[in-house]
Amino acid sequence: MTKAVSTGAFAIVPSNDLAAAIPFWERLGFARTGGEAQYVIMTGWGCEVHLTQAGEGPWRVPSAHNPFGVYIRTPDVDAIAARVDDLIIRPGGVLRHREWGLYEVGITGPDGLLVRIGWPSSLIKGG
Repeated sequence: MTKAVSTGAFAIVPSNDLAAAIPFWERLGFARTGGEAQYVIMTGWGCEVHLTQAGEGPWRVPSAHNPFGVYIRTPDVDAIAARVDDLIIRPGGVLRHREWGLYEVGITGPDGLLVRIGWPSSLIKGG
């Protein structure tokens, strides 16, 4: 039996503390589905996120400002936001319909990573 494989682009997110980042993604509803000690594949909500242990040099996540971000596009915005209400960036990241046509929420992830979860407003009842 052949395992189904998704197509698409998936973020590779460096973490200063990979072991601490995994529970964050699990809290969002992702599960570890592959990888090894320094590179972990997390799957959930129809997408994947690949996590890697940051080292020295260009992959090291700056402590003052993390330049990395991840966007999760899923119709399950409300369900994910409910899991991480305490991590929502306030006031700007609260769950709402945005002027650019997306219903989304912004949260803070490990190492100050920006994680946005959204879905087109036009596809949401009342959007």
